[in-house]
Amino acid sequence: MHYTKEDIAIMDPKNRLKLINAVSGIKPANLIGTISDEGVPNLAIFSSVVHLGSDPALLGFILRPTGAVPRHTYDNILRNNQYTINHVHASFTKKAHYTSAKLDRNLSEFEACQLQAEFLPSFKAPFVKESRLKMGMNFLEAIPIPRNGTFLVIGEIQHLIVPESAIDSRGEIDLEVLDVAGISGLNTYYELKKLDWFPFVRVEDLPNIKF
Repeated sequence: MHYTKEDIAIMDPKNRLKLINAVSGIKPANLIGTISDEGVPNLAIFSSVVHLGSDPALLGFILRPTGAVPRHTYDNILRNNQYTINHVHASFTKKAHYTSAKLDRNLSEFEACQLQAEFLPSFKAPFVKESRLKMGMNFLEAIPIPRNGTFLVIGEIQHLIVPESAIDSRGEIDLEVLDVAGISGLNTYYELKKLDWFPFVRVEDLPNIKF
């Protein structure tokens, strides 16, 4: 199939949503945890978390347009300036997926989806106990994305929790050991398998290539 910009524009909205959400490939599956001023823990699944820098340690995620649809995650972040990012593992993809349901503000997705909240001293936002790789984040800013009303939410890592057994001899995190899940589109989950490892590449290391 070959879709032009015009074909995509006139496509049935549901079909366009499914198609365009999948074209970027496998995305990370993460649960973002926040808490309201009333003390209600909130949890929502996101597939848009991206690395933005290592020094300082910054991550971003895309937030859908605010307005008619309540965005409890964003509201809580703006009020408390803290949130958590928790990897989703193959063992609880179904529970994680159902956090996308639009619950009332006074109900907790942790309880509704049978996931456990855990807390660190002096850090307000809840972590997912079942997650083996999780981060406590401090909110820095939200940058509006032109044309579609979304935001890039940027935060700095305050706490990084990862099992020592998942860090290999090179100091890298082995996501296969952690059984991390990925998402394609909106509804389909994948397991990750490590294919290979390659060293940092310099021009002189390239084989049989002339410039």
